[in-house]
Amino acid sequence: MLPTLADVLRLDPVRRGQPRVVAGSDRLDSRVRWVHVAEVTDVAHLLRGGELVLTTGIALPDEASRLREYVRSLAQVGVSGLMVELGRRYKGDLPPALVAAAEKEGVPVIILGRETLFVDVTEAVHARILDAQLEELRASEQLHEIFTQLSVEGAPPAEVIRQVASLAGRPAVLENLSHQVLAADAAGRDPAELLNSWETRSRAVRTEMRTAYDESAGWLVTVVGARGEDWGRLIILPEIAPGPREIVLIERAATTLALGRLLDRHEASLERQAHGTIISGILAHAYSDPQEAAARARALGVQLSGRRLLGVVVRTRAHAGPEQIAELAEATAAAGREASLAALVGVLDEGTPQARVGVLASLPTRADAENALTEMAKAVRRHSADAVMATGSVVESIRDVRRSFLEAEQVADVAAQGSGDRLYYRLPDLRLRGLLHLLRDDARLQTFVERELGALLEYDAQRGSDLTRILTLYLDTGRNKAVAAQAAHLSRPAFYERLRRIERVLDTDLDDVEACTSLHVALLALTSVRRDL
Repeated sequence: MLPTLADVLRLDPVRRGQPRVVAGSDRLDSRVRWVHVAEVTDVAHLLRGGELVLTTGIALPDEASRLREYVRSLAQVGVSGLMVELGRRYKGDLPPALVAAAEKEGVPVIILGRETLFVDVTEAVHARILDAQLEELRASEQLHEIFTQLSVEGAPPAEVIRQVASLAGRPAVLENLSHQVLAADAAGRDPAELLNSWETRSRAVRTEMRTAYDESAGWLVTVVGARGEDWGRLIILPEIAPGPREIVLIERAATTLALGRLLDRHEASLERQAHGTIISGILAHAYSDPQEAAARARALGVQLSGRRLLGVVVRTRAHAGPEQIAELAEATAAAGREASLAALVGVLDEGTPQARVGVLASLPTRADAENALTEMAKAVRRHSADAVMATGSVVESIRDVRRSFLEAEQVADVAAQGSGDRLYYRLPDLRLRGLLHLLRDDARLQTFVERELGALLEYDAQRGSDLTRILTLYLDTGRNKAVAAQAAHLSRPAFYERLRRIERVLDTDLDDVEACTSLHVALLALTSVRRDL
C-alpha cells in the first residue's frame, strides 16, 4: 500500500529537516504516489495527482491572490501535499495567504526548518513506493493463483466467498439482483448480525461504477456478471476505505464467480445452490445456533422463525442425471411459487446417484398445508409425470427439521418403487411397503427374503431368465393370470408354463394363498433391500 504523508514524515531524511505541519493536519492520511520537485508556480499541468511537491519557494509570487491561485491549482490536480524548505525565500514562516488557502482547499502543507537534501527525500519516499508496488504485485499474483485454482476446480460460490472473507479478513456476501443472499461468510463474526435486515440495507447502497466503495455503509461493492449479463453483486465490508489489494481481490473473485456460472450451465442455479446449502447445513447440524440458519434463510426471502416447518422431498422414479435433477429443482421452486408456498428449494446429495430435490416449506400458523401441497404437487406433476413428491411431519422448530426430512426421504424412496399415483405421499400412505423399507437393514428381513426367493434369484442369475419378474407381475395383479400374461407380453400357455417352472424351483404351490402372501411380502422387501432398484 502506498505510503501516507504521516509515513513520509517519519522517514529519516525528512525528520532531519525538522518538519512541521502548518496546514491540513487532518489530511496526513493522504497517499503519496510520487515526489515532484518544482520551483515554478505553473507546475500543476505537469502533475497527475497524488504527488508530494517539494520546493524552496524561491519562485513563488509575493501577491496574496497569486499565492491563493497557486494553491488552488495544486488542489485541483489532487496533490497529496506541499513541502516547503525554509531559508532560501522564507525565513521563519510561510505567507499567511498561502497557509489560509491551503487550509481552505484541503492541501496539507509541511515546512522544513533545516536545509534538506531533496534527493535524499525523493529516494527514501520512492523506495517506499516501489516496495509498496512490489508488495501489491506479489499480492496480486497470489490472488491470481488462488482464484485460478478455484476456477479450475469448479469451486462453488460458497467456497469462493469463504476465500474472499479469509483473504480480506472481513465479512463477504454474494447477492442476486433482488438483494437476496446467495452465499455469505461472516469472517468469524455473528452471521445473524451480518445478515440482519440485509435486503433493506443492501438496497440503500447504490454505486455508479462497477466497483466502488460506499463510505456511509462501509461496503466495497462490485457487480458480478459476464457477456453483458449482470446477475449479482459481491460485497466486502472493510469498514474503512479499501486499498488496491482489496480492489483486486473483489474484482478477481467476481470474475471467478462469473466464469463459474458460464461453465456450470447444467448445474443448479445459484439460488438453488444457496437454498440447498442451508437445507444441507440444517440436516447436518452444521449451524451451532439455529438462528444462524434462520438469518441465512431470511436473507434469501424465506422466514423460518416462528413458523411451522415441513420437509418435502421430490425425486423421479427412474434414475435421473445431474441436468434432470437441476431442472426438477427449478420446476419445484416454480411450483412452490405458483402455490404461494414460502420455501427453500435445493438439490440434496448433489453429484451422487441419490441426488433429489429437498424443499423446506415454511407455513404460517394457520395455513392450510394440504391445499398448498396439493397445488405444488400438481405443478410438479405438470413438469414431470415421473416425479414423486413426499412429505414428512410438520414441526415447530428448526431443530426438528431433520426429523421431518428423514421421514420425507424414506417415504419418497418407497413411493418411487411402487406403482401408486398419488399427488404426494405421507408415511401412512405406504402401508406395508413403508414398514419393509424402514426394516430394510434388518438382517432378519434379509434372511427372510433369501429363504423365500433365494432359489428363484439364483435360477435367474445362472440362466438369464426372468422368473422373478413373472412372479412379481402375477402377485401384483392379484393372481389374475390373464392380466399378468398381458402385462408380461406373453401368451397364456407360455405364461402358465413359467408359473409351473416357478413352483418347481421354489417347491411351492402358487394356488396356496398363504404361500403367495409370503412370496409377495418377500418381493416387496427385495425392492427395499436392493437400494439400486
